[in-house]
Amino acid sequence: MTTRSAAVPGAASPYAIAPKRLRLLLVLAGLSGVSPLATDMYVAALPDLARSLGTDASGAQLSLTSFLVGIIAGQLALGPLSDAVGRRPVLVGGSVLFAGFSVVCALAPTVAVLNSARVGQGIAGAAGIVVSRAVVTDLFDDRELPTVFSRLGAIGAMAPVLAPLAGGALLLLVPWRYVFAVLALMGVLLAAGVWRWIPESHPPDTRLTGGLAPSLRAIGRTAAQPAVLAPVLALACGGAAVFAYIAGTTFVFQDIYHLSPALSSLVYGVNALGNMTGSLAYGHLTRHRSPETLLVISSGALATAGAVALLLLQTTTGSNMPLTWLCLLITISAFGLFFPAVITIAQSRGRAAPGATSALLGGGQFLLGAAASPVVGLFGTQSPAPMAAVMAVALTLGTLAAIATKRTYGH
Repeated sequence: MTTRSAAVPGAASPYAIAPKRLRLLLVLAGLSGVSPLATDMYVAALPDLARSLGTDASGAQLSLTSFLVGIIAGQLALGPLSDAVGRRPVLVGGSVLFAGFSVVCALAPTVAVLNSARVGQGIAGAAGIVVSRAVVTDLFDDRELPTVFSRLGAIGAMAPVLAPLAGGALLLLVPWRYVFAVLALMGVLLAAGVWRWIPESHPPDTRLTGGLAPSLRAIGRTAAQPAVLAPVLALACGGAAVFAYIAGTTFVFQDIYHLSPALSSLVYGVNALGNMTGSLAYGHLTRHRSPETLLVISSGALATAGAVALLLLQTTTGSNMPLTWLCLLITISAFGLFFPAVITIAQSRGRAAPGATSALLGGGQFLLGAAASPVVGLFGTQSPAPMAAVMAVALTLGTLAAIATKRTYGH
């Protein structure tokens, strides 16, 4: 079984040339961002979708869950597959299938067809998320990884902001089905971008031999390495906190603090800009501090902000909107450091099977995140405290995993 990485330590990357690197990063960012777009662009159309397909709100919302199930399953399968067959076939095939399933969603005559297609769309979209990280690991050495992942993180931070705005603008002009038509077009463009600008970074002599089964077993071998498992767990806890934030933030600011949808979107957008700033700062800070150190610092800031938010919500009276926003802004900005740091560490340590490592990262992040989202509503909707509590617990666990990550440094 061959496990050599395409990145050669000490050798300059061929993507040090600015135009070539820019094209590569833009396509990889698009591959990573299309799945968040597929989640957020049509949320505002769920009532119209339910009416046109003759279902209720829960039936329409099931399309979100179906997509998330596909994302989780797709990452766990396609990451190891790319270790066995190469990156380009999975990326091109995933993009083409994403476009195809998006067309089925656009033409779906019933909600059952829509939800089935959403599972397929999620599996196909997962290719972009999981394999793009493996491509970066193949092409860049450990010195370059922090900068590249910080830039991808900064670009990716804009997807949650742009998706609702783009979807809302589109829905002012056309019915919900056209949202999926736009996603289909994006899938075609991404397939063309991969074909034109993404090289095969995992050639035959660097692949895991023996077919798909050994590649799937590579997930187990990779998870058995404490040096890799610790950052995977840290990212999973961070994902739980982010999903709790996504599940609760609109409700908190609109229904509890009575902000208008426009002002609530402003809050969300400012927080996303903080996240982007944190991601860009990470690329600069790694010149002076190790990714492990930055991970511990950022996770400590996350846990502290979450704990302070929970304490303030429990001990103060009246409107806590400015304090809640401040704590959330600090938290989401710190995530800008946290996410590229933990991804850099895990992918660097898992070079033996970059696809399997990326699958563990993404699968854990989305799986724990999906479990955390309903917990926010389960504990009540009369206060922002449940959201803050879920985030605080997840971030505390994430900090412990970050400390374990630093302790396994070099092992």
